[in-house]
Amino acid sequence: MKSIDIIGNTPLLRLTSTDHVYAKLECNNPYGMKDRVAKHMLLKAKKAGLINSESTIVETSSGTFAQALAFVGRSMGLKVHLVVDPRIDKMTLRKLKALGATVDMVEKMTEEGWQGARVKRVKALLAKDKNMYWTHQYYNVENKEAYTSLANELLDENTSIDYLVASVGSGGSLSGTAKRIKEIYPKCKIIAVDAIGSVIFGQEHNPKRLQSGLGNGLHPSNVDHDLIDEVHWLSDSEAYSATLDLVNKEQIFAGNSSGSVYWVSRWIANHNKGKNVFCIFPDRGDRYFDTVYNPEFWELNKLNKIDFKGLIPTEINNSRKEITDWSFKKLRGDKAS
Repeated sequence: MKSIDIIGNTPLLRLTSTDHVYAKLECNNPYGMKDRVAKHMLLKAKKAGLINSESTIVETSSGTFAQALAFVGRSMGLKVHLVVDPRIDKMTLRKLKALGATVDMVEKMTEEGWQGARVKRVKALLAKDKNMYWTHQYYNVENKEAYTSLANELLDENTSIDYLVASVGSGGSLSGTAKRIKEIYPKCKIIAVDAIGSVIFGQEHNPKRLQSGLGNGLHPSNVDHDLIDEVHWLSDSEAYSATLDLVNKEQIFAGNSSGSVYWVSRWIANHNKGKNVFCIFPDRGDRYFDTVYNPEFWELNKLNKIDFKGLIPTEINNSRKEITDWSFKKLRGDKAS
């Protein structure tokens, strides 16, 4: 067995803090949920003759996809060049270097924020080196296709899926999983979880938002808006508080994407009694040891600990409306919760 053969078949945990919520622990993959994507993309590219032993894999990522590419790419004997920005956490940076990836850090953001600066650097690299292959996670359709396996694992549980709740960054995990789930459960409601300050669903861009792993300063084509019934946005304080709540109540040491999904899933379940809510926890907490789990970081950034009990999100009708705390918008009329 090769190291990449252990990707997938992650546990499904029934949460104890709320009835009928089932969490798919994608954080239990070697480096997180994006391991599925990196493996799927690179194997497909190799089979199609797009990469060979002389290729260098290049991507813009400072998080779980960067780690996944370094893990899978190096396992396949490929060189990996990752374009990151100064927001990268120390843990991820050290992992990437230990895995043997080239880490290329941009110094200034463009009008499209740090993501725009990283994409600009990738394009410059591609123009100079024809042996470089860009996995292009935000627009590569294989990103979504990689999650058919995740959906099939959920379907194998033989339990009806009434709601699917997942965070949105590149759009692959939610859209790819939802597409397959709705083939079997067409009435399943799809709930997206985003960060305030992310442009994906119409919010104004805030490049200074603290949350990582979800949200985006660009509009990824892999987000299938036609599948999504409802979107929830959480503030930094709410997302971080939710993450601490998750480890306190469920003993799951995760990142802020998982924390946000946890809170939204509980709210959905509490307001739809008896319905089965399946959610995806994509990230482990190790890369957040100096932020989410660091009291000094909370104090420095003036974050406030928020109690989920009794907390009610605000429903809005206009995605362009400036929001400061947990809000949601129904995207498909009365089909959402």
